[in-house]
Amino acid sequence: MFRLEFALRRKPGMSRKDFQQYWREVHGPLVARHSTTLAIHRYIQLHTLDDPINDALAAARGGMEPAYDGVAELWWTSPEAFKAFGTKAGQAAAMELLEDEKNLIDLPNSPLWFAYEYPQVNPTEYMVATEHSPLVKLFFCLRHLNNQSLDEAQLYWRTNHGPLIRSVSTGFRMQRYLQVHTYQSGLEAQLTGPRGTKAAPYTGHAEAWFNRADLLTMATVPEAARAMELAIEDETKFIDFPRSAMWIGKERVFVDRR
Repeated sequence: MFRLEFALRRKPGMSRKDFQQYWREVHGPLVARHSTTLAIHRYIQLHTLDDPINDALAAARGGMEPAYDGVAELWWTSPEAFKAFGTKAGQAAAMELLEDEKNLIDLPNSPLWFAYEYPQVNPTEYMVATEHSPLVKLFFCLRHLNNQSLDEAQLYWRTNHGPLIRSVSTGFRMQRYLQVHTYQSGLEAQLTGPRGTKAAPYTGHAEAWFNRADLLTMATVPEAARAMELAIEDETKFIDFPRSAMWIGKERVFVDRR
């Protein structure tokens, strides 16, 4: 599957509560209405939670970028399916969505990137951290160290860090874990240009599902604390923490044609 990640910062002067309400009640249904025209296979909103867990995750890594207000996640069956944006109807739909984005999103500071996913732990596609579920989704958008190329960082992430996390996943009580690697497709300019995007894309992101209660007690459970120690130690080998961000959120599904 071919994915688009759009990490969102709210428009200045707008509260996170108002941003998320508008995004959920107005913009989400608008995307869903145009989803057939734009060949969107799936569309999920990840709403950031105001939760002390976010500060703890960043503090454990010596400080990170502020959490985003949410992430729009869209899937297409292939890069070719994205060509729907180039049709006359697709261009009209995309313009309507962009005009509405201006009502809630700080577009220059909201990066977007295309990616492919690499399942690591429990590859099921049907786990969703819904509003009334005990699950939360952890989103870790990362940038690699300056002494590495994109390819080098992604290779290490995939072939060294992935196996490590798999080996300690039971200690974490991790329900599911994906690596989602940025793919430089050349299609980004179709979206970043009209939005005036200034924020650089990430190397990719990790996403993992946990019971929130397990995250709260992680530091007090020896197996979980050791797993966290090993994970962070290895992250230092390829992740630039001050230019990366991590937080938890809840998912809202608007389109799912699987």
